[in-house]
Order: sequence, then structure tokens, then C-alpha cells
Amino acid sequence: MTRRWMIGLLSFALMVGLGLGMRPAQATAPLQPVQRVVGLPALPMTADRLTPLKGLEPGPVDFKLPQETQLAQGLPRQVTVLADPTNYGDRFATDVYGNVLQNQFIAVLHETVGSAQSAINLFRTPHPRDQDQVSYHALIGRDGTIYYIVPPEKRAFGAGNSVFNGPNGPETVRTNPNFPPSVNNFAYHVSLETPGDGMNNRRSHSGYTQAQYDSLAWLLAQTTIPDSRITTHQAVDRSGNRMDPRSLDLQRFYSLLRRYPTRAGLTG
Repeated sequence: MTRRWMIGLLSFALMVGLGLGMRPAQATAPLQPVQRVVGLPALPMTADRLTPLKGLEPGPVDFKLPQETQLAQGLPRQVTVLADPTNYGDRFATDVYGNVLQNQFIAVLHETVGSAQSAINLFRTPHPRDQDQVSYHALIGRDGTIYYIVPPEKRAFGAGNSVFNGPNGPETVRTNPNFPPSVNNFAYHVSLETPGDGMNNRRSHSGYTQAQYDSLAWLLAQTTIPDSRITTHQAVDRSGNRMDPRSLDLQRFYSLLRRYPTRAGLTG
């Protein structure tokens, strides 16, 4: 009788254990938000308003920029145009399992596959449903203008199911038990505006302007992210659907980036 009782108890414990193992991951404790980050570009002090161009005026510029956004010669134009708060969230110091996170930042390069204006309009539109939320930290227009969209201390929703395979092995973080892990918690997402012939699903297009390469190099020179932790959306994506940024000339980009004295010692 005792033996039968023990077998029944063990069977019950096994079923409970299997049941728990099959449940969706749940946070063991409230996730702890990160309040401050170091080594990423800060938002400009002034938040200039963008005036959309009327109609479909030709040209690479989607917005009329206030004159005061033109900075000193040699620096790119910079405009702050924040996304709706539903399209970004906190960076966390722990994951859904309660593990302390120590990932160093990576930079993930994207492209818009549309105009800068349409992308910014999308980010400024509220998206209450988690599965619809999307954003970058910064976007670089065809004329080289840098649009700051999400504060650096916040988590932009630039990549879904994603993993960074770097010098330290695979890195990914799960912050929502209902979605696959991603790199968003430790990523700085930067997108390039797509040229007109790239607003399609082809694998390549005419490429990016010199002004975009110059601004991208300048922006990442303001970070402490090493070259070995600069990657692309295509490289981190695990869905198999992302190809961006298409036609990116990495050698051209790195040759510009490494001209900055701030990059000394960050090439590893």
C-alpha cells in the first residue's frame, strides 16, 4: 500500500513538473528598468517640429527643416521627433526569469523601405497592441539629416525574434513572456532612408547617399560601441524575412567611421 502511494505521489509530481515546464515563461519578479545609459548619443536639447511637405514634391527631403537645425559646418542636421510612447519601452536590468543582464550595447543598422516621412508618421501613430509596435532610435534621411526618434535610455522596437552572434557568443534577451527573445534590450537601432528604387522586395537597390554614410559614421562615432558589435537587421533576424539594410557598403562606412579619434581602441 505504501509503495503504491509513493508511486502515485511521484507520478503526480512528474505531471505537475511537466505542466509547469509547458507554461509560457513568466517573470519571477517585476522587471527592473534601466534609468540611465552611457555611451550612446544624447538627444539634442531642442525638439524641433517638422513640417511635412505638401503633396508629392520631388526631391530627397521629406520635411522642411527650421533654419536653426543647421549646425556648425561639417556636422549633420539633427532633429528630435519623438515616437509615440506606445512604440518604445524601458530597457531592463533583468529578464523575465530574474537573471541580471550585462549585455554591452550593439548598433543594429536598418533601412526604411519607404520614405523618412512615412516611417516617422508610423512611429508617431499610437499602437496599443504589442505586436504592432515598431521604432528606431534614429533615422538618417537621404540628405543626411539625423532624426532622433527614441531616447537612448529607452528600448526601441526595431527587431523581433533576433539574436546577436558576436565575440561573446549568442546574445538575446527575453523581456516579454508572450514573445520570442530579441536584441532590443541592448540594441541602438539606426535606420537609413531607402532610395526611390528600393521601395520593393528586391534584394538590392541603387544604395545610400554620401550624406547618409557621412551622418551614419558621425552618429556612431558618438557612441562607445566597438566595430565588432555593429551589425545589421538581416544578421540578427531569426525570422528569415529581413534583408535590410540592402546595398550597404560596409567597407565604405567603416573607412569613414575610423577617421574619428573617438574610435581609437574600439575596432575590436
